Amino acid sequence: MSADALQAIRTQVMWNRLIAVVEEQAQSLLRTAFGAITREAGDLSAGVYDTRGRMLAQAMTGTPGHINTMASAVKHFFKWYPVASMQPGDVYITNDPWLGTGHLFDYVVMTPVFLGSTPVAIFASTCHVIDVGGVGLSAEGNSVFEEGTLIPHLKLRKAGELNEELLSVILANSRNPVEVRGDILSLVSANDTGARRLIAMMEEFALASIDGLADHIIERSVAATREAIRGLPNGTWSYEMPLDGYERPILLKARLTIDRESTVIDFTGSSPASIYGINSPRTYTHAYSVFGLKAIIAPHVPNNAGSLSCFDLVTEPGTCVDPVRPSPVTGRHVIGQMLADAVFGCLSQALPGKVQAESAGSIWILALSSAHGKVPPEETAGARVFQVTNIGLGGIGGRPGKDGLATTAFPSGIGTIPVEVTEAQCPLWFRRKQYLADSGGAGEFRGGLSQVIEIASREAAPFLISAATFDRLRNPAQGRDGGRPGRNGAARRGSGEALPDKGLHAIPPGDSVVLELPGGGGFGEPQRRDRARVAADLEAGVISPEAARRDYDWPA
Repeated sequence: MSADALQAIRTQVMWNRLIAVVEEQAQSLLRTAFGAITREAGDLSAGVYDTRGRMLAQAMTGTPGHINTMASAVKHFFKWYPVASMQPGDVYITNDPWLGTGHLFDYVVMTPVFLGSTPVAIFASTCHVIDVGGVGLSAEGNSVFEEGTLIPHLKLRKAGELNEELLSVILANSRNPVEVRGDILSLVSANDTGARRLIAMMEEFALASIDGLADHIIERSVAATREAIRGLPNGTWSYEMPLDGYERPILLKARLTIDRESTVIDFTGSSPASIYGINSPRTYTHAYSVFGLKAIIAPHVPNNAGSLSCFDLVTEPGTCVDPVRPSPVTGRHVIGQMLADAVFGCLSQALPGKVQAESAGSIWILALSSAHGKVPPEETAGARVFQVTNIGLGGIGGRPGKDGLATTAFPSGIGTIPVEVTEAQCPLWFRRKQYLADSGGAGEFRGGLSQVIEIASREAAPFLISAATFDRLRNPAQGRDGGRPGRNGAARRGSGEALPDKGLHAIPPGDSVVLELPGGGGFGEPQRRDRARVAADLEAGVISPEAARRDYDWPA
């Protein structure tokens, strides 16, 4: 074997090792995080960067909204803290929505790595914390100033010593200070784990720098992505997606242009920014729209600064996909996590028959709390004070050759939180959590099922639920290539009254909240569905006899 071939193998082994390092970084965060949404649902990201701020590898554990925003977030730290000024033991932090991951609830922690006294790499990680003050996990704020405490780019640790003064400010503005401190220190610990593993790897391979490996990763990823783009038809395609919005409906307008090696997704003409906190800052818009492009065009290429650089984004400042400060952004994923489907709508025209139907899109974050301070005090006398989070997941759209996945988050990839974990944290209990029959859109390949969740309190006191992230109540996931739409979502009290908006709603004692998540759209004409599949769906209770007759001409 030639020396060049041996070197190529060695480089690929190091690349794979780098991915393993960041996966261990993420697993460290999963094991040590205090918040259930991180520990149980994997709402996090972890990555390694060169000293130029280029993301070289990301952990498989995590969400595109975190990792793709973090791909650009690291470079923002350099404006205040050039690499040359960094010292061993330093750690930096921010939760600036426009320079981080899109809302105040996600802290980005960055740690420089030194070999001796020489900076050789950067590790960064992020996770969602349960409370940052302000109006809480709610879309009710009308500016980011109402949504919580914004921490600019600051030093969290200097030469190995924690900045307890900064931590005291963060914790004094949180309703859950112990949990938030634990999550922030878990981010620090995760980066330290990655740093130790990277130094061990460099010593094993006798590397004084990873710059050569970084250049190889970026160059190869760019080349492979551009090759994939060259295999696409050239042209321009447009797609519109209506969303429920808050004070008024939202319309996402997407326009995709492919010209040889150039790929541009343009959201010009999308609705103006909402006065409520559902807007998606440009960094978050970029994360999910580029994810949608890459998922179809170059899924085989590792996700890094090189592959991401091959896709360009155009937005208009002041719109819901590019709000300007101080627009409210807490529920930014209501719009942001719909963008992959908007991109898919364009791609399905360029690649007919090869792109899945629309999915439920944005996850429903079930922000649940006691009603203290929101109702007369006598109604909560003797009741427990609590604030917890759970996750509601809808269905994925039907796919070419496959049914959509049931109760699976797309495009975020986030998991769910076991009901036992939430029930152990508060006096609430889950009366129901089960598949919702007939929720997946009919098609040759059926849309993924959603679920129905019913929650009540064990106490004779009201509790609160924030509907900030509930969408597709009026605009279901659309089918593709003749497939039917998925079922609309629904949110109501058990007594029957619908939750009227994305606000904060009190559930009276003895009542419950019933949530029906939206299903995925179907793919292909329903009449082409294999009869054995219809029979199996009927037997499993996935579809009702009425739906079988209506959608698939099944005999009575």
